[in-house]
Amino acid sequence: MAESRRGPLKSAVPSNLVSPVRRCSRTACGRPAVATLTYVYADSTAVLGPLATYAEPHCYDLCSEHSERLTAPRGWEVVRLATDTGPVRPVGDDLEALANAVREAARPHQRGPGGAATARDIDPVEVARRGHLRVLRSPDQ
Repeated sequence: MAESRRGPLKSAVPSNLVSPVRRCSRTACGRPAVATLTYVYADSTAVLGPLATYAEPHCYDLCSEHSERLTAPRGWEVVRLATDTGPVRPVGDDLEALANAVREAARPHQRGPGGAATARDIDPVEVARRGHLRVLRSPDQ
């Protein structure tokens, strides 16, 4: 920790008060946010959808109670997109794919007779490119 003439510098916000969980934007509500509210002024529409990946300046994060009780001004329409209020959990296919990738990476590479490198040991051949992404030929081909 850095020091000044008065002693060690302290953080402006104590770390035990900062939470990684996004909270409801409503005043005096400290519940975790589960939905994001966005206004489309041109269409007089309030859109309530799943919690946004990042906190945006003109969006409001709401807890489940406030998102259920949401009303819009007279003449406005409220569009409610499907929200999943439960915790996000990886599905079985995702976990299985991850486990297979780890197993494949842990396998020792096969070498040809006499320890010579085979075609599989050489870098894969680039077949196509799209932006920063590359399409590689499978080592089995």
